[in-house]
Amino acid sequence: MTNTLKTLLLSGAAAVAFTGMAQAQATGDITACLITKTDTNPFFVKMREGATEAAQAAGITLQTYAGTIDGDVESQVAAVETCIAAGASGILITPSDSRALEPVINQAREAGLLVIALDTPFEPTDTADATFATDNFEAGRLIGAWAAATLGDATADARIATLDLNPSQVSVDYLRNQGFMTGFGIEVNDPTRIGDEDDARIVGSDVTNGNEEGGRTAMENLLQIDNGINVVYTINEPAAAGAYEALNAFGLADQALIVSVDGGCPGVQDVADGIIGATSMQFPLRMAALGIEAIIAHAADGTLPANTEGLDFFNTGVMLVTDAPVDGIESITSAEALELCWG
Repeated sequence: MTNTLKTLLLSGAAAVAFTGMAQAQATGDITACLITKTDTNPFFVKMREGATEAAQAAGITLQTYAGTIDGDVESQVAAVETCIAAGASGILITPSDSRALEPVINQAREAGLLVIALDTPFEPTDTADATFATDNFEAGRLIGAWAAATLGDATADARIATLDLNPSQVSVDYLRNQGFMTGFGIEVNDPTRIGDEDDARIVGSDVTNGNEEGGRTAMENLLQIDNGINVVYTINEPAAAGAYEALNAFGLADQALIVSVDGGCPGVQDVADGIIGATSMQFPLRMAALGIEAIIAHAADGTLPANTEGLDFFNTGVMLVTDAPVDGIESITSAEALELCWG
């Protein structure tokens, strides 16, 4: 991998800048909070590591919190309330429910805290001051387009299973799912809902809570509906690993093409081992580091983050990882991705 490519991947797909940001002189008075969906998913573990390293380098205090499972809104609400009471300067949060958390986030902002959404945009997006995240629709579109190109004429007879996140259908869930559908060539009726597509090739959807056990159970459930499933979309790589376990137990491991999103080292290794056909890599370290920078700048002089287009969404980059590249879709190999992966 060239140094230029590596720099591009690490820096993200869009140019990012902070309006008026001169790096603030960090003081012990600045406290940042990081609230993730769980503390077990490798993606959030790496995000916490990135935030911790950035906070230590800047000399600020970082407090970290997490839900027990993906979808644990109550724990995240309690964490936000704790950060407000502690007089934190800002909050970085991966919302478990992009709608239900709006009231407590409004409380935090009214109290003067800067709130940055990481990975998962709020609904509406301006609930937070800014969002640092993967373009989740594009992440899904890439793996959908790759799957369609890989199948070629066989796309007409595909039997598709989608392994999604949880019943609340947060933005990261439907954006990846509907991106996949679009990339595969399936017409999307409602880009903010999963399961509204009128296409007979879709066997069904089930939820995984973004973990391996959930992926295995969801795949088992869908195989009971149709054991001819040959395309499996998964919300993330832990769910993909569980799906593969179920397919293997049914003797169908070679039948189905599995695609996913994340770019964690275990998932990239699954690409190298032929378990996952392609995955979209995202960059949690960058999300966390940008978030810490934004809190420091805001604490110094009230600076609000804005990208070079004057928007409050910061695309932190996405890259397709596969060892079976197709024409027209830029990708890197699993060997290259192992130099960039996390977890």
